[in-house]
Amino acid sequence: MILGNAAWGFRETPLEKQLEITEAMGLSLLELSIGNSPADALRLDATDKDMQKVKEMFKQRGVDLLCGSTGNDFTGEDAESCRESANSVCMAIDMAAKMGIKYLRIFAGFSPVAEVVGPRWDTMIECIDIVAKHAREKGVALAIETHGGVEKKSETECRHFHSTSTEPKALEKLLAEIPEDVGINFDPANLNAVGYEKPEEVFEKISGRVNYIHLKDFAPIEGSEYLTPAACGEGPVDWRALMDSLKNYEGPALIEYENTFDAEDGFKRSLTFLKSLA
Repeated sequence: MILGNAAWGFRETPLEKQLEITEAMGLSLLELSIGNSPADALRLDATDKDMQKVKEMFKQRGVDLLCGSTGNDFTGEDAESCRESANSVCMAIDMAAKMGIKYLRIFAGFSPVAEVVGPRWDTMIECIDIVAKHAREKGVALAIETHGGVEKKSETECRHFHSTSTEPKALEKLLAEIPEDVGINFDPANLNAVGYEKPEEVFEKISGRVNYIHLKDFAPIEGSEYLTPAACGEGPVDWRALMDSLKNYEGPALIEYENTFDAEDGFKRSLTFLKSLA
């Protein structure tokens, strides 16, 4: 695997600082967030000049601009809103292609899996088909994250529930119905948070579709059903079993520490832990 840093924990960190941290950690990859968070260096209306500036920033730090991410939800009640979300993803794909980004992380959606049936399921598949066709034409590989829905009590307290990309039967159906060239962003901590004690078993079932990985942890809060974001190794994931299952994976694997108040330290703690497993 090729280690790097993911964007979400850096959502309040200027891009130049993200690159500085990534370079100092000795990592070669940084996921670029496109039109996903208010502080993103690139919004969906970014100009060619804006994109060129970002490319130069990566080049100056010696960090590869290989991975991008954007935000979307194809599982909402309103079909037109889902299709608008697909249009936004297509805009992000265009930007990724212009900058030479090879992989773009997206989502299926965050609605409870029990609600995404009938027309809502069909709309989700329609939207994935739309963005998949566009990505194929632009030479960008999509990766749908295994991400449940999230109920937030606070910025550091969350409860995860099954979505269409985490519930076993729904995930199996999703993979059967979407184009085969749409990959999966395997996130073991997200799967652990919705109840998988051994997320590596999911990887073993879907490894042929995995082209992207996020690495993080969630720690239980004593006396609460909520979890708190944590660095790799600070939660219940069995990392030795997980890393053993990933030993033949050769793609990007990005540390995704989610807290913003100590992002730099959390990313570094994660890397130190991952190196200890080698």
